[in-house]
Amino acid sequence: MMSIVLRIHRFEVVGVATAAAGPKEFEASAFDVAIVDIFLQGTNGLEVISKMRKRIPDFPIVAISGMMALDFLTESPELSNIVCLQKPVRPAKLVRAAEAAMTSRSVDAAL
Repeated sequence: MMSIVLRIHRFEVVGVATAAAGPKEFEASAFDVAIVDIFLQGTNGLEVISKMRKRIPDFPIVAISGMMALDFLTESPELSNIVCLQKPVRPAKLVRAAEAAMTSRSVDAAL
């Protein structure tokens, strides 16, 4: 669903099947923004985000979760400037979040 919404709004989307595949694809290609689910099978999204941020410290990221509020992400310096969304995500909110992450606008102002 998210891929479809983003493609409709002219984003090129690369999806990965596993948490381990995410950082590998990130290393192999150039991206404008990443959308990372916090709860992933075999690992968690925070580990994926950490690997991305080690490579590119200010890389734009949207973190999503259906299990918990993501307010704690803004309190951690290494996880700063992450746009957070809670599932279920409405299509317009997803697009605004991706755009906000790429332009480094305030989460509150963008959403």
